[in-house]
Amino acid sequence: MDLTIHSTFLPHNDPDAALGFYRDTLGFEVRNDVDYGGLRWITVGPPGQPETNIVLTPPAITPGITEDERRTLVEMMAKGTYAMIILASRDLDRTFEKLQASGAEVIQEPTHQPYGVRDCAFRDPAGNHVRINEVR
Repeated sequence: MDLTIHSTFLPHNDPDAALGFYRDTLGFEVRNDVDYGGLRWITVGPPGQPETNIVLTPPAITPGITEDERRTLVEMMAKGTYAMIILASRDLDRTFEKLQASGAEVIQEPTHQPYGVRDCAFRDPAGNHVRINEVR
């Protein structure tokens, strides 16, 4: 099989804040910004990698979700326990400094992990856990 990762989805609760974080802070390109029924789906991705996309979606919109489930998902987003993405950087320290200077919530400063990677972690404006691994 010849498979690649084309898109992954992360929820947002404020499309403008999400756009600011992923476009302005992380430097991702905006590939699509769709308003449908008063909700926004924003597709972003790293420059030079047009086949790799992150779709920032309104939370808990899957048909069939109950109000209790929706409330639980929104609570989990706020705690940073609902969604996660792992990115990679060749210069982890510089990337960390830029994100910290932007006011992003720091979860973990650059650290050598016992499982063999050096990484750091932040929360995006919706509370999603964003880890960044150092690429050697």
